[in-house]
Amino acid sequence: MTHPLLTALAQARLRDAPIFARWCELNGVTACPAAPASIARFVTDCASLGMSRLWPAVQDISRMHVSLGLADPTLGGAAASAISATAAVSPPRSWPGPFKQRFAALPYDIQLYLAAHEAQRERALRRAQNEAASARQKLAALEAKAKDGDANGNEAATHDQN
Repeated sequence: MTHPLLTALAQARLRDAPIFARWCELNGVTACPAAPASIARFVTDCASLGMSRLWPAVQDISRMHVSLGLADPTLGGAAASAISATAAVSPPRSWPGPFKQRFAALPYDIQLYLAAHEAQRERALRRAQNEAASARQKLAALEAKAKDGDANGNEAATHDQN
């Protein structure tokens, strides 16, 4: 006979993280507390769902553990590496090499934020470079026009003197 509190807890787990809980049942793994290696295996096995469905499931696992006062097994280690490998978010190009290696250890949502911020920064940089190049071309054209005007003005003055 199981204790009613354990039964209620098991039902809450199924409600809080249904995809992961079903996967755990099928694979004979404990859903709560979950080991980071189990979450890594879950992410790898369910990668075909895509990050749009997988990331909310990982967040559900995180919330389930935190709400019970347990450590979040989705942060760092094997779970973060599996999520990073599945998501395949490229580290920012402006980051130095050693930091690019550490990028994979960041949570997926932070990777997305940093990648979007970097893309926005690069667009702004390209736009500024294009505007500067356009301004340089206009300046060169004005300088050439002024130089031609000076040359033509000097020729006219020379003709008037003769």
